[in-house]
Amino acid sequence: MKKALSLAALSAAAAAVVALAGLHYGLAVPNGLLWNSERVTVTAYNSTPRQTVGDPFVAAWGDRLEPGMMSVAVSRDLLELGLDHRTEIHIEGLGGPYLVLDKMHHRFERRVDVYFGLDVTAAREFGRQEAVIYWR
Repeated sequence: MKKALSLAALSAAAAAVVALAGLHYGLAVPNGLLWNSERVTVTAYNSTPRQTVGDPFVAAWGDRLEPGMMSVAVSRDLLELGLDHRTEIHIEGLGGPYLVLDKMHHRFERRVDVYFGLDVTAAREFGRQEAVIYWR
């Protein structure tokens, strides 16, 4: 004798299929159709007194920065697009996720600064690039 599946069981099964499909069709992989995206200038910064205001290991929202962590600072115009504190972003060519933990000076626009800890040489070698960032 066949048993009918309850509506809850059907809903759970459908949600599982959508979740699994999303892993392959763009829900978990950044893309311009299902994710927010923006072309920005990407630069690098370090925890050095010369590049920061105050304690070089404390970000604008009070988070403690540690070398090796994948975090970024964003220009303040990007905050209006939803790139707020602790938003996860992916950067074209660099991967991710990076956490938005810091804000840049008001003079910068459409810019993301990747945190390079204390490695000033690597930050200089990274230079200035154009890339698309993705977030949800």
